[in-house]
Amino acid sequence: MLLQDGRTCWRTASADRASLLIDMQAYFDAAKEAMSRARHSVHLLNWAFEAQTLFHPQPDCTGPDSDRFGNFLIALAENPDIDVRLLCWKSAMPVAATQHFFPFEDRKVFAGTKVKFVLDGKLPIGACHHQKLIVVDDAIGFCGGGDIGPDRWDTPLHLDDDSRREKTRRDNKDFDSRHEVMGLVDGEAAQMLGALFRDRWERCTGEVLQPSPPVRKPRWPGDAPPQFSDISVGLSRTSAAWRRYPEVRETEALHVEAIAAAKTCIYMENQYFTSPLIARELGRRLSEPDGPEVVLISTEHAPSYFDRATMDKMRMKFVRALEAADRHGRMRIYSPVTTLGRTIIVHAKLTIIDDVLLRIGSANLNNRSMGFDSECDMSFEASGPDAAASRAEITRLRNTLLAHWLGSIDGDLETAIAEAGSVGGALEALRTGGYTRLRPIEPEPMHGLAAFIAADHLGDPVGPEDSWRPWKRRKALVAQGARARRLIRAR
Repeated sequence: MLLQDGRTCWRTASADRASLLIDMQAYFDAAKEAMSRARHSVHLLNWAFEAQTLFHPQPDCTGPDSDRFGNFLIALAENPDIDVRLLCWKSAMPVAATQHFFPFEDRKVFAGTKVKFVLDGKLPIGACHHQKLIVVDDAIGFCGGGDIGPDRWDTPLHLDDDSRREKTRRDNKDFDSRHEVMGLVDGEAAQMLGALFRDRWERCTGEVLQPSPPVRKPRWPGDAPPQFSDISVGLSRTSAAWRRYPEVRETEALHVEAIAAAKTCIYMENQYFTSPLIARELGRRLSEPDGPEVVLISTEHAPSYFDRATMDKMRMKFVRALEAADRHGRMRIYSPVTTLGRTIIVHAKLTIIDDVLLRIGSANLNNRSMGFDSECDMSFEASGPDAAASRAEITRLRNTLLAHWLGSIDGDLETAIAEAGSVGGALEALRTGGYTRLRPIEPEPMHGLAAFIAADHLGDPVGPEDSWRPWKRRKALVAQGARARRLIRAR
């Protein structure tokens, strides 16, 4: 078992039903439906929350005010039986500016209402609260990488010039297409998400909340049936040491152990591939004659100037390390584009290990997410009486994601995998056959400042000790690697 309480995850629990939601249209639809049926509580954690976000944007990103997240929560909180709480990061001003100054706008929107809105700044200086979840009645829970904002909404089609996407305020053009994934669970797993919310709320406010009264078998949100039944679910966290709170590195431990345990295929979608720890562990497996293949999906270039100057440079170092280790030709890294060749922002944080583990969460594959920012990942592990069905579904979801990148259908990909004998071989066969929406990410030469940024991981601290002392970062990275080796030896 990869999910182990107190080691690779905080807790494990069973979900009677579970699903993976691909892209934010599905998430917004299901979340609104679930919250509309709340009896006792609606609790949200977010990195960013923009109250003006529409659940169902219409052409030109218009819609009735009642369909906006903020107004919906305010109306919901008018019911005295429903406790509505929202906790977001108390972000630094430069970050808030990129999200329409959401902390200040949210305060205005919720002032004088019955929604209990709190900004979370109980973190080490420079760290951010990055967890993203919604839990309803401790009975239905969502967890993943998606925040609430107009620029987040998209469909799996990633259409060019979709007027339902918000227009930028700078040049009045549609935002780039964006890819997110969220997990949806009920039962004990939803109760576990509720406990995580209460833990975070208490840390931020000092207020101790009680669990919601039990709700038996809530209605499943959405038209599609659940994809998993009686699945084992784990929550893995990251949290830096702060005052009386200890350091938590469960997300790091799960990645290290899952990569070490992989037998056939490691599939990852992530906003950032910069962690030298993850590069080293993936490289170690690629160097083995019979190790797993590695398929990575990320954005061609980060959308912000700061990330282009830092994270993109460090990703080149990551890619070079994997190429050097890939002695047997089992590594692929791609960026997706729309039909017209425009960028798709990959904001998802997803890992699929063989047909055994599916992880959806908030953690990027960078240093910050392994030990500095607050993160929460939710993983489904195929085990128990329904393990065979769960394994088949994990494989199907992986193929569905890859097919949606290519703009093909699942059957084409499955046939290509059977013919090529590998996922990477199938992707290359389909790409040369005309499915060209996945493009290889090629390492670029780095000189001068770019090489300096990549070497010292500027902008990507390992923890509080080196966050404002970059000269201590290399020592912190060495300690991180030693910790990973101990985890692997202890397996």
